[in-house]
Amino acid sequence: MASESDPELDPTMFRPPIARGMQILDRSFFQKTVRLKAARVFDNKNISRIRSQLERSKDALQQDRLANVYPDPDPDQAKVGRKCILLRPEVRQDPLPPAMLNESTNGETPHYQTNDDSDHKAISWPHSSTLTEPATQNLISVIPYNLNLDYTYWPYHSIIASILPESLHSEIPSGFSQVGHVVHLNLRETYLPYKHLIAQILIDKNPGARTVINKIDDVGEENEFRTFKYECLAGEDDLNVVVSEAGCEFRFDYGKVYWNPRLSTEHGRLVALFQAGEAVCDVMAGIGPFAVPAGRKGVFVWGNDLNPESYSGLTDAIARNKAGDFVTAFNQDGRTFIKDTVRQLLEDEKKVEIKKKVSRKDPAGTKPEVIQLVEQPKTFQHYVLNLPASALTFLSSFIGLYPPELREKIPERTPMPLVHVYCFSTKDELEAGSSSSIPSGNINEPADPIGDDNIDDQARVHTDAQEDNAIAKICAMISRQLQHEMRPGKMGDKDAVEVWDVRDVAPKKRMFCASFRLPEEVAFRVSG
Repeated sequence: MASESDPELDPTMFRPPIARGMQILDRSFFQKTVRLKAARVFDNKNISRIRSQLERSKDALQQDRLANVYPDPDPDQAKVGRKCILLRPEVRQDPLPPAMLNESTNGETPHYQTNDDSDHKAISWPHSSTLTEPATQNLISVIPYNLNLDYTYWPYHSIIASILPESLHSEIPSGFSQVGHVVHLNLRETYLPYKHLIAQILIDKNPGARTVINKIDDVGEENEFRTFKYECLAGEDDLNVVVSEAGCEFRFDYGKVYWNPRLSTEHGRLVALFQAGEAVCDVMAGIGPFAVPAGRKGVFVWGNDLNPESYSGLTDAIARNKAGDFVTAFNQDGRTFIKDTVRQLLEDEKKVEIKKKVSRKDPAGTKPEVIQLVEQPKTFQHYVLNLPASALTFLSSFIGLYPPELREKIPERTPMPLVHVYCFSTKDELEAGSSSSIPSGNINEPADPIGDDNIDDQARVHTDAQEDNAIAKICAMISRQLQHEMRPGKMGDKDAVEVWDVRDVAPKKRMFCASFRLPEEVAFRVSG
């Protein structure tokens, strides 16, 4: 298989037939015969060596998704195992080697290009000299070859481009989220007339895809759980999916809980900050993309979500991934959870035995040896608030987190927890000089529109100054919620907020994670 297509080829040669106006997918329409030449190899033991030579000289066909060794087109030759090497379309016109004039190869007449108005010296050999040697040595002969291509050859983009009007080619839908067997689209209005064609082709061209849905409202528009209305465009209307992330398996109904496969890198980044034996309060845990991998590495996690379906998925993931020793699930309001768990953790007594795995060489009945006893901390070292549309508004719950009666129970010199809160910046925040502020609540998180896979390349037009402006506004919002002045800086420094650029979710709409150490002045404040 070639790794890349030949830039010298006719760009239309391997394109599918044009199917403008097709309303119902007709796979049989997409067939094409490409007329080529091939080097018929007389002895199969020479195929590897000759192919390598022809690939180095660029005589062999090198085209994406195509091999260049095929059975001989003559059925009788193919029956005895003879193969041939496809040659690239003729672009060279070297003189025919004299030794090949008026010669035959194993009784077969070589195929040359000739000029009827000239003598034998004008006969041309339309390939490089690399092909000459095996031809003159009677190791190969050059023959015509009709390469038949069908629907299975062309990828999604090629097929849909042949169907869509040329006026829609500038932004052909090509990006999507795949969650288990479900492909999730967010088609722009101009492509809706072709939605069923797009969906069926996506299923055909994406292994593992069995269902294609299109979002028909903003995430969270109908409820507070970041779910969305959808229409099933192709396949079964079945959103019960199985996904794997960070070595963990999650099973859930994608229509009832929030899951974004594009956040796996961010999940891993944050979990890497947690150390074994620490305690983490995951306030909006969802089905556990932070909580379960952290628990698997020996981090005590109290994971909460208000959505009963998410809570159910979280409890299932805890059990399924054997994280129950370290992860506890809750189904509460986030603000209440922040306040209540401080007291609960101080009072909770929990120790986990870390046992050595029993080796196959150990005698039968050998009990696992306890090699470590890990005690759950009395305070949380991290808080995670992953509800970007409104998580900043939950920060006011940290004011007076430790009232006097609890402060006395905190071990001496206990550092305040690190808080990791997710938020969005909109177009206004990315425009230098904007007077708008970070949204302060009830702004729904949008699903990624199709095509946003490449948004970093095509839509990130902001400047460093604009990014600084967005970060400053995030810090201003955090300051307002905490009623304490916070500034841009390094995570862990006093009154400093470190803002991590997570990803673009739409043109000029970005997701950030703001991390800071909770100031003692905020945590110990006594309300007047």
